[in-house]
Amino acid sequence: MLENTDLAQKLDDATYKERMDALQKRLHTLCYEVYRARRPVIIVFEGWDAAGKGGVIRRIVQALDPRDYIVYPIAAPEGEDKTRHYLYRFWRRLPPTGHFAIFDRSWYGRVLVERIEGFAKENEWQRAYREINDFERELTEFGAILFKFWLHISADEQLRRFQARAAVLYKQWKLTDEDWRNREKWDAYHAAVNDMLLKTSLPHARWSIVPAQDKNFGRVFTLETIVEKLELELA
Repeated sequence: MLENTDLAQKLDDATYKERMDALQKRLHTLCYEVYRARRPVIIVFEGWDAAGKGGVIRRIVQALDPRDYIVYPIAAPEGEDKTRHYLYRFWRRLPPTGHFAIFDRSWYGRVLVERIEGFAKENEWQRAYREINDFERELTEFGAILFKFWLHISADEQLRRFQARAAVLYKQWKLTDEDWRNREKWDAYHAAVNDMLLKTSLPHARWSIVPAQDKNFGRVFTLETIVEKLELELA
């Protein structure tokens, strides 16, 4: 599925600004409609390191009422979360009706990083595809509006962004040794991502693959996807 993504798509700055402003205004209006409809909205972001998840999330929350959303940056489980089923910490972070929850990384860690790094046994991550599909089916049957985005860039573009971060003092904190280690396993992660997309993109919870090689295009693509689905769901 990743191989079929056109990464050559771009937007110039002027077109990007015009379309982004319009999309954020529509999303701001839809935020109120979500509240009125009492529908929870769950937005999941996965993607390559340095693919631009943070930048996309910033453009989304700029359009939302600060009282109506929360962003969860997901790292390795700690404390109570570590002693329970891996979905526990996500169940307890689901949004109230009429609100947004945005996950910067998510339950898909079980079939990505935990699979590749050996934190989950093979039978555990193989079983997780069914568990995740059931979890998301329960959410959507309850009335949740679910978005799942994979931000896709090439290995060469990732390297360019890593090098750019390393060269700028105030961006160096965004680049870690773990990022470089993950890059060495690009092929293994690539295979795991394709498995994830094929096995967990179902009618009730489809994946959107975001061509994020050009940041302008990726940001507009993501907000367009959110706005169009919300308008359809809330019509």
